Amino acid sequence: MPLPTDVGEALAAYLSDGRPTSTSRIVFLRAVPPYTQLVDGTVSSIICSVVTSAGIQVPSRGAHIFRHTLATQMLRGGATLREIGQLMRHRDEDTTRIYAKVDLARLRTLAMPWLGGAA
Repeated sequence: MPLPTDVGEALAAYLSDGRPTSTSRIVFLRAVPPYTQLVDGTVSSIICSVVTSAGIQVPSRGAHIFRHTLATQMLRGGATLREIGQLMRHRDEDTTRIYAKVDLARLRTLAMPWLGGAA
């Protein structure tokens, strides 16, 4: 994905002013000594904490929420599941299909009217 200008500027500011001094080539390091790479689950833990603090109601509070949100927005914007799958680097189309269930408006256009007449 293209890097938005503001994100690029924030990354550059972090690298020049915010990143702890280290010989490591890893971009994002722990904010407290020892300044080593983040361990698995750190980003998801931070996101979970922020989402919870903000009172945002989402089915998943880990880092995966960003991938899911991007795919959902792409689907709502008219991208095909195949296009989304390629971007997400899914090996199997079934993996990408999980994003179709969240677009209720598009799914309603496919649904047949209920035979009992109720909406």
